[in-house]
Amino acid sequence: MKILVICTGNTCRSPMAEGILKSLASKNNLDIEVKSAGTMAFVGDNAANNSVMALSNIGIDISNHRSSLVNDYMVDEADIILTMTNSHKNNLLRKFPNAKNKTFIYNEYAFGEYSDIGDPFGGSLDIYEKARDEIYKASEAIIQKIVKG
Repeated sequence: MKILVICTGNTCRSPMAEGILKSLASKNNLDIEVKSAGTMAFVGDNAANNSVMALSNIGIDISNHRSSLVNDYMVDEADIILTMTNSHKNNLLRKFPNAKNKTFIYNEYAFGEYSDIGDPFGGSLDIYEKARDEIYKASEAIIQKIVKG
């Protein structure tokens, strides 16, 4: 299974989600490939320092992450596309209408809730840790959903 996680710049939320999903997939012995990208990313940017630190604090290393701009190939190869907000979902589907049946807001796929995961960009480590914890909780639900088939 291939999962693509989308946010705006691919330096905060989606790299954290990618790292968390990879970690949880590994712990559950699942064959899942996870990538992340942004709707308006500058290609090659590092993950935000606070994203790296927030995940490092729970034993996940995303220090080698480099941002990517979402493209046709990523969308076509993904089995599931998870966006951090409803606006990311709408922007993605405007550009890639063929992805309609496999694109969900992160919390929508995890819990059936149409709620956004807020952007911690520029915030304190505490704000990033709150975003991390929200992403982690949803990621656990996503992995359980995949395990159950």
